[in-house]
Amino acid sequence: MRKTMLATTILMAALAAPVHAQVAEAPADTPAIPQQATVGADGIRTEATVIVDGTQPGPGLWLVRKGGNDLWILGTLNPLPARMQWQSKQVEQVIANAQEVIRTPYVSMKVDTGWFKGLMLLPSMLGARKNPDGKRLQEVVSPQSYARWKTLKARYIGNDGGVEKWRPLFAAQELYQEAMKKSGLDNSKSVWPVINKAIETHHPNVTVVKEEIVVKDPKPLLKEWSKTTLDDLACFDNTMTRIETDLDAMRARANAWATGDMAALQSLPPAYQWEACSSAITEAGIGRRLGFGDANQKVRAKWMAAAEAALDKNSVTFATVDMKDLLGANGFLAKLKAKGYTVLAPDE
Repeated sequence: MRKTMLATTILMAALAAPVHAQVAEAPADTPAIPQQATVGADGIRTEATVIVDGTQPGPGLWLVRKGGNDLWILGTLNPLPARMQWQSKQVEQVIANAQEVIRTPYVSMKVDTGWFKGLMLLPSMLGARKNPDGKRLQEVVSPQSYARWKTLKARYIGNDGGVEKWRPLFAAQELYQEAMKKSGLDNSKSVWPVINKAIETHHPNVTVVKEEIVVKDPKPLLKEWSKTTLDDLACFDNTMTRIETDLDAMRARANAWATGDMAALQSLPPAYQWEACSSAITEAGIGRRLGFGDANQKVRAKWMAAAEAALDKNSVTFATVDMKDLLGANGFLAKLKAKGYTVLAPDE
């Protein structure tokens, strides 16, 4: 079953659940790593920056209050500095006193089939990332886009011919992951190993907030997918633009989160939201039939319900939410404030 779900995640990569990476025991603080500005042979400039290293505290917690009941929220971010070790005394202290921990909301897919049957489908699912009719990337994107791709691929991926057969959506994701690695960033770095350790020590109740889409028979889905042309050219171009123009801002956001510099974090341009990539899946015929289009709104409503229930019954609750879903006019903090709850920023 795990292998089946892994393969399905590849199929629906734009809506995959967060990855929980293992974090080693935090070492003693070490100096930040300076990086010099360079211009490669391909003409791409890598801005001078400093990638933080060693043990870092992360940002302070937002506080939502109802009477004497407190909901403490950690805003999470990806990517983060690859060599950072996150250790927050504030988070550990809150969880030590919490009756409940609310996990980050997410959408998941479940393939309702046996393990052996799922294993037999694995090769087909892995092949689903390829273009229909054996087409190569050069045949499905514009000449201008492919020229940009060749430049970025040479710099970040190298001579991997297999990726040339992938759909633009998956090729863009591969390029993004490799660019993160070479920029000192890690998109799989997670706060959850530290949080899980605190949960195991103090035993609060844990609430999982998810919207699960169940696939009864994946075979017809795979057959249809293999013939489906996705509207993922905008995803391909937008991802390349982000790599070409936003790497230094990504480093700055990652450093601000790691060091707890909330002023810098909120003053930086917002991170790219991946709408074009997720829409390529959710707006395709398969995505609409499976209900992916409504899943995000449903899971957000579930998180709000869980937060309000916790504020009604718990003196202390801890929660994690992606920073992009926490802040802004449509973020969870604005919605909670509109409902009459007291909302306090870190250090207020």
